Parts: sequence; C-alpha cells; structure tokens
Amino acid sequence: MRLVQINSGNADIEQLRHLYGTAFPVEEQIPYDDLIYLMDKLDIDYTAYVDGETFVGFTMVLRLPQYNWGWYFAVREELRGKGYGQEILSALLKKYREENPFIIDIESPTQADAPNSEQRKRRHAFYKRNGLKDTSTSRTFEGITYTIMTNSDKPFTQQDYDDILTTLRAVWENMPSQQ
Repeated sequence: MRLVQINSGNADIEQLRHLYGTAFPVEEQIPYDDLIYLMDKLDIDYTAYVDGETFVGFTMVLRLPQYNWGWYFAVREELRGKGYGQEILSALLKKYREENPFIIDIESPTQADAPNSEQRKRRHAFYKRNGLKDTSTSRTFEGITYTIMTNSDKPFTQQDYDDILTTLRAVWENMPSQQ
C-alpha cells in the first residue's frame, strides 16, 4: 500500500472530502475547509492510503508535544472487512511507536443510550485486538461519550485530555470562520 502525504495544498480532493463527510457522524466532524486551515496551524499528519490505483482511506494524527492523537481514521465503506483497516492501523502504530504515546478517542462501547452500540463494540474490539488499551479517561460532548485508548503503558489522565482540549480551543477560537 502506498502512503500519500496530504497538506493544505493538496487536501481539497473529492475522494478525501467524500470519505470524511460520510465516515463520521456530522456532530463529530470539523468542517473540512476548517481542517484544511488547521493544517497550517497545527502539526497534523494527514495521510491517504492507496492500493494500486484504489484510494482506500486516510488517517489524521495531531502531533502534540506529549502525545500523538489519532484524530480521524477511515476506510472506504466498500473496502471495510478486507484487512485494510488493520494494515493501516499497524503502520500507524509502528510509525508512532518510538515517539510520544499514540492515543485515540472513540465512541464509548459502554454508553447505554447509544444508537450504534454494536458498531461501537466492534470498533473497540478492533482497536484492542490491534494493540491499543483502555485508559480510565472519558469525556461526553453533545450527548456522545468518548473513551480514550492508547498504545502506551504510560498513564493518561483526565488532566492530559483537558490540556489537549485547551490547546485545540486556543487554535479553534482564532479561526477565521469562528470570528
């Protein structure tokens, strides 16, 4: 599989926009044009994955001083279940093994009132099978509870999560579309 680095100059590709817009619930999406803007303000590793000539999916990792936060990870729906997700995640975890801990926040598999409970449980099991472990940290935004997972044995606390969110808010509040 070939990796293609995406930056603000080449991010406006219809396949990327489409997958981003369809793979995540609307309430979890940052407007795509805002993401492109953020690429010049934050250290975002945005990578597209291509098998031969077939666009498979993408990842976005926000590189912060103490953590690498797996912000978005998507495989095209018609290609799911074919091993691509595992291959991409393995490459991602290998890439960030030597650096700061890799963390992700996913929709909590234990949120009782979740309409996509089975999907959440499958996603959580996928990440656990591939080497991530639960932290004791979670957060609820707009009725959705997220749990934090990591590839590290280093503790990840609620304060760590709050610090990341503070960093993001500082950038977000100064975005042109937010003013």
